[in-house]
Amino acid sequence: MERSLRYARLATFAFFALNGFLMGMWIVHIPAVEHRAGISHAVLGWLLLLLGGGALAGMRSTGPLTDRLGARAVVPAGAVLCSTALVLPGLATGPWTLGAALLVFGFGNGCLDVGMNTHAVQVERGYGRPVMSAFHAVFSVGGVLAALAGAGTLDRGWDAATTLTGASALGLAVTAVASRALLRPEPTGRPEHPSPGASDAPDASDPSAPDASGVTAPDSAPGAVPGTGAGPRRGVAARVRALALLALMLMLCEGVANDWSVLAVQDVLGAPAATAALAYGAFSTAMTVGRLLADRVAARLGPVAVVRHGALVGALGLAVAAVSPWVPLALAGWTVFGLGLSGCVPQLFSAAGHADPSAAGANVSRVAGLGYLGMLAGPAVIGPLTHLVPLNLTFFLPVALCLVAAAAAPVLRPRPAETAGSREPALPPASGR
Repeated sequence: MERSLRYARLATFAFFALNGFLMGMWIVHIPAVEHRAGISHAVLGWLLLLLGGGALAGMRSTGPLTDRLGARAVVPAGAVLCSTALVLPGLATGPWTLGAALLVFGFGNGCLDVGMNTHAVQVERGYGRPVMSAFHAVFSVGGVLAALAGAGTLDRGWDAATTLTGASALGLAVTAVASRALLRPEPTGRPEHPSPGASDAPDASDPSAPDASGVTAPDSAPGAVPGTGAGPRRGVAARVRALALLALMLMLCEGVANDWSVLAVQDVLGAPAATAALAYGAFSTAMTVGRLLADRVAARLGPVAVVRHGALVGALGLAVAAVSPWVPLALAGWTVFGLGLSGCVPQLFSAAGHADPSAAGANVSRVAGLGYLGMLAGPAVIGPLTHLVPLNLTFFLPVALCLVAAAAAPVLRPRPAETAGSREPALPPASGR
């Protein structure tokens, strides 16, 4: 393996950890920022929509820019913007300044998110095997480090502005060091490394699957080059839309765990607050561990199997958490839910990036943007349903979404039109936050 590729992988780990750390530092200081700005919880809730809106805008604008300039240029710019903007919420003294600060910080976070995931796809293509899930695991580790650092500084009485400024300086330093190892844009038209996850077995029920000889018939005219004909382009676009819808569903499920797991254990089962907090801890820990293992599973069984079986396991775990009358069993359910979902979303990001290498950034931004929208929609969807049914029964909506995702998993298998007539072998299936 080339030394430059190994260094590029380490740099990608650094940016994923940095993104998780910067977001975690903001989350840890939300109460302090809210107090300094003199706003209510309700106003904060509305202002957080600006954070989400800024992130979506950053994702959508960065995708095409990454395809044009390369991740080597876009990732450092996004990291600098995100790191610098982290200081702004700590300086806000009212709702207007805080809203503007969150909008800029969200935009920077969205730019960094798409840029680093696009670079991760390029690294994965170089390795010729799945490596995406581990990057997303390190994102979670960055959040844990932020929680520990934030707890330490808050315990010492540091104000939010001071701590966030220090975190910003650290982010700029990491960016300066890690940026040097990022890969240059790939020349177009050269053969790529073998596809990671190529062990996916053909599904006889899938009309797009190759026959026993491994040969597939092109959807377009003989000799057509992928990405040049209308048929292949429509096929890739349709597949990316399907991947984005899966990301919407699965990240909505993640959002439900983030926002409602603790409340469900505390209110439905009557657990003490300290015990209820273990629900989210169990879920997030299982997500991190699962993502550290998911690349090996994807390399052995393929991304379709990871999403299909992972979503089914997730559905089972959440169903157990929803109906369990005992706290220990509910905590086990949230653990299984996190373990099942852990490898799914990274596969979607990877598949989107590999569907068309010339438009990897734009495709990743589409999947990331709709997935992020799903993450934001989790609280908005579950909250109103609690007026109709008990909180634990609302979890059967994400259970159903997991089952739909399991049924739709074959969409991760590359279509014949994407490889027919091309000099390149089939690219690695999806992996991605």
